[in-house]
Amino acid sequence: MQKTINQRLFLDIHAIQTMPPANINRDDTGSPKTAQYGGVTRARVSSQSFKRAMRKYFNDNGDIGNVGIRSLEIVKYIANKIIEKDESISLENAMDMAEKTLNAAKISTKDQKAKALFFISDKQANKLAKASIDQITDRKILQDILNEDCSIDIALFGRMVADDPSLNEDASSQVAHAISTHAIQSEFDFFTAVDDLAPEDNQGAGMLGTVEYNSSTLYRYANIAIHDFYRQLSDKEGTINATKLFLEAFVKSMPTGKINTFANQTLPQAVVVSLRTDRPLNMVSAFEEPIKSENGYVEKSIERLFSEYTKYDKILDKPIFTGYLLVNDQRVNEIGKAEENLKELIADLETELNKNLED
Repeated sequence: MQKTINQRLFLDIHAIQTMPPANINRDDTGSPKTAQYGGVTRARVSSQSFKRAMRKYFNDNGDIGNVGIRSLEIVKYIANKIIEKDESISLENAMDMAEKTLNAAKISTKDQKAKALFFISDKQANKLAKASIDQITDRKILQDILNEDCSIDIALFGRMVADDPSLNEDASSQVAHAISTHAIQSEFDFFTAVDDLAPEDNQGAGMLGTVEYNSSTLYRYANIAIHDFYRQLSDKEGTINATKLFLEAFVKSMPTGKINTFANQTLPQAVVVSLRTDRPLNMVSAFEEPIKSENGYVEKSIERLFSEYTKYDKILDKPIFTGYLLVNDQRVNEIGKAEENLKELIADLETELNKNLED
């Protein structure tokens, strides 16, 4: 069984990130999402939108083959795997075979599509395709396939199957809704679009409308229960590499809502990483009293976060490792090792994980 030196090992990641006018995460009316916290309205970016961006980053930038697919088109996905293994099988027959195999595993389908989004790893899909070719219909065998070879994103973000809870996978990570460290007020952009082929005597717009937006400085937080993640992946090197990728994705990825309209391509101005042995800790309490400023929120938000960091040493064990990265030179409370760049922060995290994970 995969073990950590300490029975429990948690990675905390905190970030302060400024956001110009943007609408990266909308509600059902098209408005930027918000939340009430500390008696004022805050900008909010949902955890789901950041997790989606991180999963995309895994696929685009990760040197890790076993990532998952979450889709209604799971029958077609496995059917293509069947054809890859046996080119003599037609797509129509492969679709029938894949659907029967999924149904035998108690995954509901309709019109050769899953009734609900289903999360499956590449390795699991390949094994199901092989089982389909071998005409395996035993429910336990098929469900064992779906409970083994967990992809990093299924392990991190979890899988819920309403039809059969035995196929559920508990998430080893948590991603918080990002909120602004201060109160915000939404604004509206009135826009017009010109018809390039309109007659010269037509001075009217071809289209007009409004887009709601706000600007903010966000506090972002995520964690990983490393001991659970290690158990799920059953591979020390794989766990460490995936954890490094998670940190990199958390820092560099961005939800893409209205990004062509606002080009809000920012990065965090501060990143703090800790390893704890008792429990994870979200530091949003630092901003329960909203920051008030007429000359920027970033530096004040970083100061507030760093001042809050050591307060919980009165309740929790001190982290066994803390490293932080500041983009700008700024005096802050000393809470750990100051890193020169993200690569150095990731390298130091790798060293600490190697110390705390047993082969």
